[in-house]
Amino acid sequence: MAAAAGGLVLSALGLPSPYLFGALLVGLAFALAPTGRLGLAVPDPAFTGAQAVVGVVLGAYLQSSSLKALGDDWLPVALVSAATLAVSLLAGDVTARVTGLDRVTAALGTIAGGASGITTMARELGGDDRLVAFMQYLRVLVVVLITPVVAALAFPGDGSGGTSGSAGAPPVLGSVRDWVLTLGLALLGGGVLNRVLRIPAGALLWSMLLSGIVTLNAPSGWFAAPAAIQDAAFALIGLQVGLRFTMATVRQTGALLIPVLISVLALLAACFGLAIILNATTSASLADCYLATTPGGIYAVLAAAVGAGANTTFIIAVQGLRVVVMVVLAPLAVRRLVSRPRRPAAGPATSA
Repeated sequence: MAAAAGGLVLSALGLPSPYLFGALLVGLAFALAPTGRLGLAVPDPAFTGAQAVVGVVLGAYLQSSSLKALGDDWLPVALVSAATLAVSLLAGDVTARVTGLDRVTAALGTIAGGASGITTMARELGGDDRLVAFMQYLRVLVVVLITPVVAALAFPGDGSGGTSGSAGAPPVLGSVRDWVLTLGLALLGGGVLNRVLRIPAGALLWSMLLSGIVTLNAPSGWFAAPAAIQDAAFALIGLQVGLRFTMATVRQTGALLIPVLISVLALLAACFGLAIILNATTSASLADCYLATTPGGIYAVLAAAVGAGANTTFIIAVQGLRVVVMVVLAPLAVRRLVSRPRRPAAGPATSA
């Protein structure tokens, strides 16, 4: 009940992923209270189910109507998405060197896109999901606060006036078909395939794959995971992360605040540079390209796009494709980081 109440409050304030973030704060408060010594945690089957539902939600970003809007621009968009991942990993490597964070946590924390999915898979990939959540949602919060201001000041009336896309907030309850498909895809991907074909973060990835296949082959708007089940899944993930906090972790997040903020601002600048490249290689306006490449907060970006009269179909397509690319490639990038030996930092050696 406390997690639901927290989600409602944050949702009313317009914050991103309110139920995940609200439940995380509730779990954090409980973990740091004297009662936290009871060692409560989200049961593994419930957490796996939540991962699978998040996978279904992410897969639904691959709407065929939105992707068709890319037309001949698909190659520049794909290259810019890959470049965003490369820039994110570079930012993660620099953050790890500056702060002393392990490379997996730093990389996952700086990946620009799919904050909920990255946070969900962080622990299975060997990262600290508490710090990954802190870094990811600090980035999303900064983007949510900055994007509407930049869009209004830098691109007044510069949008291309494209048609609105279909990635708006889903209905709270949805239809019977939405419930059957969401639960069925989550069970098949997170239960059956995850047990037979074991890979890191398999519950999320297999469910996302199945959901993507359904949405790409269905009419636009035919399927959407109901908001009620999305919110429940995000709340379980938030509780799982929040309940694992300790005072030492809280102190660590405080020490990371300034370095992470600097990395977020650098990432914003780099993504703006990618927007300029996308503008030069496609027919989209610079305003559309800026909103399409902004690193995080797809619903907040969509709201800013509608307010600016931008081509929301193009923006949703690029943002949705990038979310899926980031979540799919994150495990591969982390494996590469783990397998690659780290060069010793220059400077005098210190004794243990």
